[in-house]
Amino acid sequence: MKVALTTGAYQARSLIASAQRCVNLYPEINPKDSPFPTTHYPTPGSVIFATLPEGPVRGLYAATNGNLYAASASAVYQVADDGTASKIGDIASGSGPVKMQDNGTDVLVVDGTTQGFTIDLATNQWDAITQDSFYGSKQIAILDGYFVLTYDAQAEMYISELASTTFNSLDFTAKNGYPDKLQCCGVVHREIWLFGTDTTEVWFNTGDTDFTFSRMPGVFIQHGIAAVYSMAQADISLFWLSRDPQGHAIVVRGLQYQAVRISTHALEYALQQYSRIDDAIGFTYQMGGHTFYVLTFPAADATWVYDLASGQWHEWAVMTEDGVLHRHFANCYAFWNGMNLIGDYQSGNIYKLDPTAYTDNGNPILRVRSFPHLVAESDRVMYRELIADMEVGDGIPGTFDDPKVRLRYSDTKGYSWSDPVMGGIGKRGDYLRSVQFQRLGYARDRVFELSWSSPTKTALNGVYVKMQKANE
Repeated sequence: MKVALTTGAYQARSLIASAQRCVNLYPEINPKDSPFPTTHYPTPGSVIFATLPEGPVRGLYAATNGNLYAASASAVYQVADDGTASKIGDIASGSGPVKMQDNGTDVLVVDGTTQGFTIDLATNQWDAITQDSFYGSKQIAILDGYFVLTYDAQAEMYISELASTTFNSLDFTAKNGYPDKLQCCGVVHREIWLFGTDTTEVWFNTGDTDFTFSRMPGVFIQHGIAAVYSMAQADISLFWLSRDPQGHAIVVRGLQYQAVRISTHALEYALQQYSRIDDAIGFTYQMGGHTFYVLTFPAADATWVYDLASGQWHEWAVMTEDGVLHRHFANCYAFWNGMNLIGDYQSGNIYKLDPTAYTDNGNPILRVRSFPHLVAESDRVMYRELIADMEVGDGIPGTFDDPKVRLRYSDTKGYSWSDPVMGGIGKRGDYLRSVQFQRLGYARDRVFELSWSSPTKTALNGVYVKMQKANE
């Protein structure tokens, strides 16, 4: 019997429905003539690129002139090609996301307070904004030469003057389609999306001399935003954690002026168990033809990732020395000089994501894949053998060790598990290794799970299971 893996992480509200975890692996859909419909590939490892004096790294920004800027603790730095960092200026707040955007001349920096700062791209001159008509912002965007921000105290959107970092006290407007409070704004496809607590409006540039942006007629989205920093952009879509008058904890994608649900019932149930979700942080990155939307919940210590290519979710986690999984340390992201860079929420480290690195800066990465329930019309079944269809034979660099994979199984529908059984996935060059497990006992309903943490190249197609009804 061939057991394929056609979904991502789906640990349902009741484990009798599904007990599938997918940790640090993501499925890629194969051509029709492949032996399995999908292959699960490892999420990228991380390699140190730069270390800033203090952490956490709160923001990364690749400017249009090629400079890389990093906000870490209470300072902002320019980071050079070799990873060395030069301090540019100080910000008063020491925690929370920092957002940056530039207009080709200056970078505007906001930290969620009423403060703001500018960086001259030609000289790296750092200045605090002292204008009375600047109110700070949590998010920042740019459209047609105007910086677009939101004023929390008045729940209004306001803009800079054209191609400038100066602000006019008359250049503001209110979200006016529904009386919910404006939370933040985002720009995609040369349009501004204004997110309220319960609804979202789309605005565009009309060129009006009084205020250049106006609400788009006939467009109104019945989803607001539950976490201001969950919003992220990829392609011609915005992604965010939504809420509306009926509830919250649904993840959506803005598509053709609609909020399209991309979360699953399993994920939504998991999110609703968290103590808070308004602290969620989102960003997107692209690697190997896959675009990923990363959504981290700091208080819940969890990171979930949506793959636009497959439409599936997986967990992204780091493992501590005690074997416990925690949220991924990626706190912010920038694509710069061909590198996918992330900032660490625990330190001043900036890492490069690398699909050919099989550790997190030298620390093991635990990869877990649970399988669907195996049942035979409620008959008791004897499991003679399980063969994992895996990429093998890469070995561990510099050794002749045989990397290990662990198999465990649940006969209680996912509520409790057996002790793990170890199997080898091949010394270097052992490409014909068959990953086999025999004499696996009896069950009426079984869930298998494979896991490994060896720093070696792997991939998982699925498994072949030989089983026989107990009464035969």
